[in-house]
Amino acid sequence: MSRNSYSKLLTTGIVGTLVTAVCCFTPVLGVLLGAVGLSALLGLLDFVLIPALLFFIGITILALVRRSNSQTAPKSGSKES
Repeated sequence: MSRNSYSKLLTTGIVGTLVTAVCCFTPVLGVLLGAVGLSALLGLLDFVLIPALLFFIGITILALVRRSNSQTAPKSGSKES
């Protein structure tokens, strides 16, 4: 993968983690769902937000590991003895 695709993967992971964490740990969704009359769905949010948070944390870790492995791997044209 190119450095740009690692960067996109890392950005996706970080942004997804932040958005999901804000929705998990603050009453943002409670207020928004209550405002539009869907407050009955509040009980189901834990079943969606916690797995989403874990998924985005996993994407972030994957991107960091792949980026660090690509930086430490020898270049394809280099000769090592």
